[in-house]
Order: sequence, then C-alpha cells, then structure tokens
Amino acid sequence: MECCENQNVKAEFLAKAKENLIAATVCFEADLFNACANRAYYAALQAAVAAIAHARIRSNRIDHGRVQADFSGELIQRRKSYPSKFKSYLSNMQFIRDKDDYTENSVSKEIAKRMGILHFRRKVVDTFGNTMFP
Repeated sequence: MECCENQNVKAEFLAKAKENLIAATVCFEADLFNACANRAYYAALQAAVAAIAHARIRSNRIDHGRVQADFSGELIQRRKSYPSKFKSYLSNMQFIRDKDDYTENSVSKEIAKRMGILHFRRKVVDTFGNTMFP
C-alpha cells in the first residue's frame, strides 16, 4: 500500500484511530485488558500514520518501525510538531502489545492503569486530531 500519497490517508487513518480508541475503551471497561492493549496500540499507530500523511512525509508502505521512526525523528525531533514526551509512546505501546500478543503474559488492570494505556493513547489521538483538523 502506498502510504501518504492519497489526500484521504490522514482522514481515513484518523477515523481508524478513533474507532480503535473506542474499542480499547469498551474493552477496558469490560475487563478485556489484552484486547484493550492491542486496540489502543493500533489507535496510536494509526493516529501517527495520519500525522505523517498530514506532514506530507512519503513512504512506500506502512511499517511499524518506519512509522515510529518517522513520527519520532521527523515530527518530534526535527519539526517539533508534537511534544517530546510522545517520543517513546509508540515503541512503549508496541512493547506492551507484543508482550501480550506473543508471550504467555497478559496485561492486567493494574498494568493498564499504571501504564495509563487509555489516558496517553487518548491524548495522542486527540492531539493528532486537533493538530490536523482544528
């Protein structure tokens, strides 16, 4: 898939991010913390793709590592488009999701609360959305 060449990419991925954030919230409230972590990570990743598209950064495909590198390196460090505290959010969220999805470990309610899974993911999506669509 060609990323960031279509004018609709940012709107489509922000819509996906918001949908996944709603799903993460529903999962959290239903004590489905593994699913919550998964959906919350994708909400943040998709919001980052929307932010990258908005900034007209071109990429041949959507890849987790590339999205994280472009978002952190280009949008936070170089352009200072987003707060520096967002720099490690995507990689931290992916670590939690990967640990949950690919090991015998599960995300507990306490881990979800301590990590602020929904709080900082909601903040990321809201920040991206407000920046791109005031």
